[in-house]
Amino acid sequence: MTIRQVCARYGLTPDTLRYYEKIGVLPRVRRSASGVRDYDAEDLGWVENAVCMRGAGVPVERIAEYVKLYQAGDGTLAARRELLAGVREGLLEQRRQLDAEIDRLSFKISRYDAAVRTGVLRWDEDDSES
Repeated sequence: MTIRQVCARYGLTPDTLRYYEKIGVLPRVRRSASGVRDYDAEDLGWVENAVCMRGAGVPVERIAEYVKLYQAGDGTLAARRELLAGVREGLLEQRRQLDAEIDRLSFKISRYDAAVRTGVLRWDEDDSES
């Protein structure tokens, strides 16, 4: 698969893919006889990994660290697990923060709903049943 096809498939730019390869977020991609990158299924798996981890907010340095650990073999299983567990914990914390913000906004909306019904905006009581 060409770099253009990979970019279209994953919504990335060629510069991003080249950068990911340069800094180790992607292992070196095989090249054709003419020197053109030729992405195979394994390469696409690494691109998917990078897209997923970047979407989760993981810094490229951490992704590159994961790739290095993977390439170092099964002796790094615990370290890889810890890295991924840390990423997950960060995401869970973000979710807790978002849930708290959503709860705050829901409360405010409920107060405005009550105010629209009653003509009085109050913050100190829950009159959602009235």
